[in-house]
Amino acid sequence: MKKAEIAFLEGGNYISFATRKKSGDLVATPVWFAPDGDSYYLFSAGEAGKVKRLRNFSEVRIAACTVTGTVTGQWADTRAYLLDQAADKDTALRALHRKYRWQMAVGDLLSKLTGKMQRRQYIRVERP
Repeated sequence: MKKAEIAFLEGGNYISFATRKKSGDLVATPVWFAPDGDSYYLFSAGEAGKVKRLRNFSEVRIAACTVTGTVTGQWADTRAYLLDQAADKDTALRALHRKYRWQMAVGDLLSKLTGKMQRRQYIRVERP
């Protein structure tokens, strides 16, 4: 991606995160993301389809999008990885809190109250 495309992508609140099914088809989902170093971090429910698909294929596509998933930028091919180490999860959570501040704090509180926080899966996406 060119610098202008990266700036456009990072200026938004959502990316369309497309993961590959066993059939080869891509399934795109709008997600919050936060840049940190040479990676983007995002999270999902641990039992979500995108998490299951990432266990099979690390190849993904990302693009800037709206909250409803309408793609507003160019697609970029990259790789994504499920995070298992506590330090990596902490890095992801810090990056997300830096970007989304009070929204992330409210989401965390609700996740803790409903017991979903422990089932949350963090994902690292290589910056294209």
